[in-house]
Amino acid sequence: MDLSYTETQEMLRDTLARFLADTYDFEARKKMLSSPAGRDPGIWKALSSELGLTCAPFAEEHGGMGGGAIENMIMMEEFGKVIAVEPWLQTVVIGGGALKAAGGALADATIPAIIAGDAIIAFAYAEPQGRYNLADIGTTAKQDGAGYLLNGHKAVVYAAPWATHLLVTARTGGSRRERAGVEMFLIEANSPGISRRDYPTVDGFMASEVYFENVAVPGEALLTGGIDLVERVVDEASMAVCAEATGIARVMLSQTVEYTKQRKQFGQPIGKFQSLQHRMADMLVEGEQIASMTLMGTLKLDAPAEARKAAVSLAKAKVARSIKFVGQSAIQTHGGIGITMELGIGHYFKRSTMIEGQFGSADYHLERYEALTLPA
Repeated sequence: MDLSYTETQEMLRDTLARFLADTYDFEARKKMLSSPAGRDPGIWKALSSELGLTCAPFAEEHGGMGGGAIENMIMMEEFGKVIAVEPWLQTVVIGGGALKAAGGALADATIPAIIAGDAIIAFAYAEPQGRYNLADIGTTAKQDGAGYLLNGHKAVVYAAPWATHLLVTARTGGSRRERAGVEMFLIEANSPGISRRDYPTVDGFMASEVYFENVAVPGEALLTGGIDLVERVVDEASMAVCAEATGIARVMLSQTVEYTKQRKQFGQPIGKFQSLQHRMADMLVEGEQIASMTLMGTLKLDAPAEARKAAVSLAKAKVARSIKFVGQSAIQTHGGIGITMELGIGHYFKRSTMIEGQFGSADYHLERYEALTLPA
């Protein structure tokens, strides 16, 4: 199997890496996070309108480059290297992925808007009681003529303060935890009846508690596919954050190595101590395993559902444990200064900690993998 990247994919990586190096250094990121918006909207516009990178994972018929999951993996790794708060995961991977899979008039209308940078999508799927069960949904979408009335509460909706659209999971029938009756709707974020409570997350992003009270949703806002589509979208998102973890792990290792060359004890750099050399070697190994498992899981995203789920769970479980090891090792090597706001390594550690549990913890994915692969 040829695992090398194409010339176009390498070009995409180089273009994004150079742009982020010029615009997203640590001090620039801190300035963005301290602003009222929590980001610089000009960067998203540049990614779409000036560089044209948002077209990479979309089909040519929608104005894209014909790419897919591998292109998203490449982009997310580069975003991880600067812990970018751009809504690529929510808009391009999740929103764009759901629209590509569902197809139809809604996809034809919305994907070009994503590519142009005019649409930002937030994924409103999590509820306080749900844990990682995607079918544990209390939000309801009741038939109302040709459309629906949406009522409920979604928690920790990343990028909601910036969103033009919300991709919402809701129950059109059945009872909580039943797979039947779970659907997704793409609705305008400023629709009457929607209210938000915005807040910054520990990893530097912006999120919201989103409340729906008799929100009128047109029938054409429904994305066909049910719970199977929701699971597919979340699996794609899981591999995207694994790719982000790849970039984060590489930077945490490089910053730790650099720190051990400068920090001195007993008259010599601590990087000369054999115990720390062993630790950093282990960090390197775990980082390479993150990259390998991410690539394996990403390549399986187009496999049949059972094989896809198993591959994603295996990868996410390994990545969650490995990024935890790399992050904790980096902080332990830096000491107390590693968790201060003034040093970059602490910010990488916060994001890596969030990735551990995002879209399923290691324990959850190991249990799912076991259920999918072991005989009953």
